[in-house]
Amino acid sequence: METLATDFKQAFRMLRKSPGFTATAVIALALGIGANTAIFSVINTVLLKPLAFPEPGRIVVLMNSSPQGTFAAASVPKYNIWRRQTQVLDDVSAYDTGGPGLNLNATDHPEQLKGIHVSYEFFHLFGATPVAGRTFNVAEDRPNGGNVTVLSNGLWRRRFASDPAIVGKTISLSGEPYTVIGVLAPQFTFDPPADLYLPFQADPNSTNQGHYFRAAGRLKAGISLGAAQAALNLAGGEFKRRYANALGPKDSFTVEPMQELLVSNVKPALYVLLGAVACVLLIACANVANLLLARATSRSREIAIRSALGARRSRIVRQLLTESVLLGMIGGVVGLGIGVVGVRALLAVNPGNIPRIGPEGATVHLDWTVLGFTFLLSLVSGVLFGLVPALHASRADLNSTLKEAGTRSGSSLGQNRARGALVVVELALAMVLLIGAGLLIRTFSELHSVVPGFDPRNVLTMETSLAGGRYDKTTAIFQLTRDALERLHAIPGVESAAASSYLPLEGGLGLGFRIEGRPLTDGPDHGGASWNYVTWRFFDVFKIPIVRGRGLTERDDSGPPVVLINEAMAKRYWKDENPIGHRIIIGGGMGPDFVQAPREIVGVVADTRDGGLNNDPAPATFIPLSQVPDSYMALNNRFMPLTWLVRTKVAPFSLSAPVQQAFQDAGGLAVAHLRTMDQIVVQSTARDQFNTLLLGTFAFFAILLASVGLYGLIAYSVEQRTLEFGIRLALGADTGVLRNMIVRQAMVLAAIGIAIGLAAAFGLTRLLTTLLFHVKPTDPIIFGSVATLLGTVALLASYLPARRALSIDAAMALRHE
Repeated sequence: METLATDFKQAFRMLRKSPGFTATAVIALALGIGANTAIFSVINTVLLKPLAFPEPGRIVVLMNSSPQGTFAAASVPKYNIWRRQTQVLDDVSAYDTGGPGLNLNATDHPEQLKGIHVSYEFFHLFGATPVAGRTFNVAEDRPNGGNVTVLSNGLWRRRFASDPAIVGKTISLSGEPYTVIGVLAPQFTFDPPADLYLPFQADPNSTNQGHYFRAAGRLKAGISLGAAQAALNLAGGEFKRRYANALGPKDSFTVEPMQELLVSNVKPALYVLLGAVACVLLIACANVANLLLARATSRSREIAIRSALGARRSRIVRQLLTESVLLGMIGGVVGLGIGVVGVRALLAVNPGNIPRIGPEGATVHLDWTVLGFTFLLSLVSGVLFGLVPALHASRADLNSTLKEAGTRSGSSLGQNRARGALVVVELALAMVLLIGAGLLIRTFSELHSVVPGFDPRNVLTMETSLAGGRYDKTTAIFQLTRDALERLHAIPGVESAAASSYLPLEGGLGLGFRIEGRPLTDGPDHGGASWNYVTWRFFDVFKIPIVRGRGLTERDDSGPPVVLINEAMAKRYWKDENPIGHRIIIGGGMGPDFVQAPREIVGVVADTRDGGLNNDPAPATFIPLSQVPDSYMALNNRFMPLTWLVRTKVAPFSLSAPVQQAFQDAGGLAVAHLRTMDQIVVQSTARDQFNTLLLGTFAFFAILLASVGLYGLIAYSVEQRTLEFGIRLALGADTGVLRNMIVRQAMVLAAIGIAIGLAAAFGLTRLLTTLLFHVKPTDPIIFGSVATLLGTVALLASYLPARRALSIDAAMALRHE
């Protein structure tokens, strides 16, 4: 221990004697370590930390499985089957995502709250304990079990001033009285977060096959994931026997760990970013190793004398490694500070759809795991960049060193080869990062070139909750929309307005359909399509053209059942046949209570990108809002808001105040999520932009560090050969020939690095496949462009020091030596 302390004291003195070298190395390392710390902080929160629930590793989501994959949506009949699997599961719970919101009518200005419906098992499954009152019981979770609610701790403190007497009181939610029976502890958090919780009240006899919520449970003690999957597969067979044609012949049930499901969409991107910052750190380490190799030349006499005085090679290597480790630790301390700032910057530009990070990244912070990661990273980096220079320096021989001491003959051949190899590594890593960034930039460009199928300019959107018995009937909602739309059209600056069940790019409910007169061959339906109910000016607001037949009109509000379909549906199910005049029956797979009357197809509209810009248009149907069956409307209002859209002649947000007043006058409705369609379009590509921005930033630092490394190698090599070049120039050598010789030597290294980088990128970029859109992971344009760019940078990095070195006078070069 005493020897180790002595080594660190000696190392500190040596670094203090070379402040320029120390500062340069620390900055390079700190940037690499800081970037890794920032990315790892997010990965630690999102991927590594267990869920904040009791026994999180045993919580699973119950899934549907098919040859096309798995999905987590549940129907009431499936949930009723799943909750009976008590041999493998405990606390099977249903919960939705709190779609429509609830109007808290506590003041003259109602507030829309986020409420989610949960079964009574939910609170025990996720460890949600009350600080006041209680949670739901079995009776309250049955149909007609009463209007009761449990408040989140945040809502209790914010709107009710932490009043302990709130339990037992009645509050008005969307015009209906609800009794508060409990308040949850502040430690409980759920994704998505909610203001309050309502009983799910699933009907045990329901035949409604609509998928509008999720179900989760806990594996029993001693039950493996495989055993649970096998049990659920058997339950799938039981479900098929009970509900004919409700599942496809190859469909069944399965389970998936909840944490895996939550992060499945972001895991590939986060690991790609971690790999990118690891490359940046490796390049920084290679740069510092090159600095140490260059510094070893000036210390060769010192090391050779220590060897001659009896110091063993292992002792010299240990001392030199101590210096590099100390350098790495200093870089780690500075990098930790950069990481703290980097995390905040990262979260400031995050797309807002990264799970588990909390509002504004509140759950992402430096904990012992992150500190341990940074310490280990600093230690490993110190050894990594210090080992090769230490081994080379420890080979110094006293006789040869003294012979070279009076000259400027330069570094040993081994050192030059080592430095060249490090530069090759830097260029190869930079090549991989640049190609990855290029592919994402191309993807982002492709997304921006996609035509969404509608005009988003000057369209203001908002949502209102229609939850509660007041709007269970379609006629009540139709009267509301007619009144509200009349008021909206009366606002100066409004061009047109409409209402719909969902917006383009955000998706909505999907329903199966049958084509009247066409025989069924497999399952209860001929196909499936998104289902959107709209008021008749919907297509005018978005300027979606009618390509065949006619659009909706006011006459359809009281006319026979009609439907519009999009081109994607017409091409898939009618091919070259004209679908106008055909009739379809929507909702056959939902159960007998939800089968709609046959609807005549009266028009075909142009395709819109409902599932996102990176998804091709899927089949879609549009029906008049006034023709929605009451059973659908009551179900839809419980889980989804009504969406409003207003096309304006002026800046959309300039009309937000009169628009909200119009809703207040029409029905005392609280308006939420005021956004423009331009914002929604931008948000739809926010994650792609986030990935592109970060990988592009890391690639920029990579090429900067690599070019600095190549420049430093050539500049140092030229400086060490000053005497040689002076003699050559004195003997009449041509300056251009010498310059080309230097550049050629550098470009050989660059070519090797680029070739290795191309080969590595050819395999590694396949990991980006899920992040790309209309771009192949081996896109030849990107590979060729990046190789050309890096080659050009390498040429400049070698040409500039060569030109500067050979511009000196030969006599001055000889006198300098």
